[in-house]
Amino acid sequence: MAIVIPVIFIAVMAAAIIKKVNVYNAFTEGVKSAVSFTLSLLPCLAAVFMMCGLFEASGLSGLLIKVLSPVFEFLGIPEGLTKLLLIKPFSGSGSLAYLTEIIEDYGADSYTARCACVCYGSSETVFYISAVYFASQKGKKLARPIIIALVSAFIAAIAACALCRVM
Repeated sequence: MAIVIPVIFIAVMAAAIIKKVNVYNAFTEGVKSAVSFTLSLLPCLAAVFMMCGLFEASGLSGLLIKVLSPVFEFLGIPEGLTKLLLIKPFSGSGSLAYLTEIIEDYGADSYTARCACVCYGSSETVFYISAVYFASQKGKKLARPIIIALVSAFIAAIAACALCRVM
């Protein structure tokens, strides 16, 4: 694996030489467009991070955990996963910290920890990814793709727990 990146680098440089592309100018143009994209992304990311902080600080996450735990358990999702499933769409690092806590509390080979690992790996930080993907769009119609992503993650969690129960 240590040789893959140098091989890719050499292949790109060889292709640039063959096509007579000025590599330095192409690189600086790419950096220029990346910087402007990054600057347009900052307000969206700030909103996502503020939303994460407000979700936790307001007590809404605790209330949702109490309300949703019985529903999740009815659907086959262990009670210990409720907080993980609520945090994952907002924060990857926060959900990773909670995954670690679940593994420490329940044990690495427990049903709850196995479900938590599969659920963590089978979903994404929906709001962060949405901010990145839709930052450059002018007419932002975010509701439908976000709802679809959240519903898909929830269905994946139910399926993951069902598979972990069988395996």
